[in-house]
Amino acid sequence: MKSMAEKKESILVPVDGSESAERAFDKAVKIAIADNAHVDVLNVIDTRQFMGEMQDTLISGDTIYQMTQDAEEYLKSLKKWAHDNFNFDDIDYHICYGSPKRIISYDFIKDHHDDLIVMGATGLNAVERMLMGSVTEYVNQHALADVLIVRTDIDNNPIKPTMRKN
Repeated sequence: MKSMAEKKESILVPVDGSESAERAFDKAVKIAIADNAHVDVLNVIDTRQFMGEMQDTLISGDTIYQMTQDAEEYLKSLKKWAHDNFNFDDIDYHICYGSPKRIISYDFIKDHHDDLIVMGATGLNAVERMLMGSVTEYVNQHALADVLIVRTDIDNNPIKPTMRKN
């Protein structure tokens, strides 16, 4: 077992494509640079939405494959963003399948031994949060590591609400 002096810190950043998650990613990279830490960026594909009552999948393997390809391209783009904008390359990206709450709080931390989880305040719209519960809220209460919930921009300024038209 490594002593605290030998152990390099590792930061987990779960991302879902939301603006909030991307602010958290930038903040995690900034922290990693300051602390000489590693970043694990994670996208969880929530397979529960694909399951029917009999636990048979409702969508084809081709669709799941395409979702995985899209997730990988997104994660690669974040890694490139960190390189191009922060000159930071100590990043691994990961795709997992299952319950985002469980994977972020327990499973990934157990497997990768991250010291800190940095995540956006929310990545879902209000209706999804009401129906499914906030992943951030769950992780904050149950995670096996410390959690930093990002509510500010890269310079620690409060986020101004944006009005989006659907």
